Amino acid sequence: MGKVAAVLLVFLLAISVAVSGCITSKSDSQNTTGSAKSVTIRTTGATFPQYQVQKWIQIYMESNPSVTIEYEGGGSGQGQDAFLKGLTDIGRTDSPVTESTWKEFLKTGDQPLQFPIVVGAAVVVYNIPGVDELKLDGETLAKIFLGEIEYWDDPAIKALNPNANLPHEKIIVIHRSDSSGTTAIFTTYLSLVSREWAEKVGAGKAVDWPADKLGRGIGGNGNPGVVQALKQTEYSIAYTELSFVIEENLKVVALKNRDGYYVKPDEESIKAAVAALKAYIPDPTEGYKEDLTQLLNAPGKDSYPIVAFTHFLVWQNKEGKHYSPEKAKAIKDFLRWVLTEGQKSENIAPGYVGLPPEVAQIGLKAVDMIQTG
Repeated sequence: MGKVAAVLLVFLLAISVAVSGCITSKSDSQNTTGSAKSVTIRTTGATFPQYQVQKWIQIYMESNPSVTIEYEGGGSGQGQDAFLKGLTDIGRTDSPVTESTWKEFLKTGDQPLQFPIVVGAAVVVYNIPGVDELKLDGETLAKIFLGEIEYWDDPAIKALNPNANLPHEKIIVIHRSDSSGTTAIFTTYLSLVSREWAEKVGAGKAVDWPADKLGRGIGGNGNPGVVQALKQTEYSIAYTELSFVIEENLKVVALKNRDGYYVKPDEESIKAAVAALKAYIPDPTEGYKEDLTQLLNAPGKDSYPIVAFTHFLVWQNKEGKHYSPEKAKAIKDFLRWVLTEGQKSENIAPGYVGLPPEVAQIGLKAVDMIQTG
């Protein structure tokens, strides 16, 4: 090869490398930019709204591919704890946060914001072979969970169900083993309808279950754990959330409501309960002031007695303490969608009811308060 040809070849190779380098650099820059625009949001806590939140996430991510929303269960207690420790971006809690926990949130130097996202129902379910319909009143239900009523053919249950083929089998009580907002809702209801329950056990996200001490109690982790235990245990009774009943085709108890009517939970009976009582929801900056009992045991012929809001927790993000500007904006966009488009009937999962407009507005106020920079 001549000198001229050799020089020319070297020159062409140099240009090729330079051009290749430019193309690679541009490609890398595009990937970096694309990566920077991708945001991951984590939500942790209550399993009461599991099917609803998962549906929202699925729909939202389909039209917002740059946003990834990770769902994690664990119960309301875990949701509040993870939120406090900064391990999750959006906490989920069924029962409103207590004042003492709210004060712990404030110690982080940021302002917590709490607001309802949807309405649901805590339901009583059972597994008795051959019994497809079952009625209970609040007092009898409390005595079952207190362990005072031991057998399914107890006279108190038979009096409410004269045509049911109730067996002489011991009642197995299944309950949540984790810190649970569903438990708080259910035990608060029992405390309203039974003075004995209120005095002996009380209400909370975790309680001492009398049936455990009698050897007839089983704990399940999360609503999924409770449902699985119920399905595997004949002659058992439990409480869970309505969407799990629909999803798993469980047998549900018709509960006697405040006006003396036996009502099963469904969309109409939940709406009736919400309509019967004008809910008071405090400012998002004072979420601990919300009263859990306000929707429970509502008046009205068609009202289902164990109805409650479930909530999101987010930070105001003062001085960017908890979220980057990109994440804060993504959170605001997602929450605004949840409280508007997400409340439309086509985006509500079976077993839930959308928020009354005035309650959704409280959440939108919280969204506007989140700082992005």
